[in-house]
Amino acid sequence: MILHQILHLSSLFRSAVSIHLRRNIGLSAIVFNKAKELDPIQKLFVDKIREYNTKSKQAGGPVDAGPEFQKEVNESLARLQRAYGEGDLTKFPEFKFE
Repeated sequence: MILHQILHLSSLFRSAVSIHLRRNIGLSAIVFNKAKELDPIQKLFVDKIREYNTKSKQAGGPVDAGPEFQKEVNESLARLQRAYGEGDLTKFPEFKFE
């Protein structure tokens, strides 16, 4: 009977230690992954996003958009204003709840 209880407690202890070790290994993998440099594809992707962000801030809108793009945007806005009424369609609507 005592031997059975000791074996049961050792299996509980073993499972608790196993869960604890798996959690620590999982967390340490995340920490090590954050610490090391991005792989070349991820780095290239992030660099392109940052480059596009700076270009769009300088251009004040979409990058490499020609006059035909602006013409299409204006036509679309005019069509939407005819369909849905007046107002500024470039802003998100403001809702007021009582």
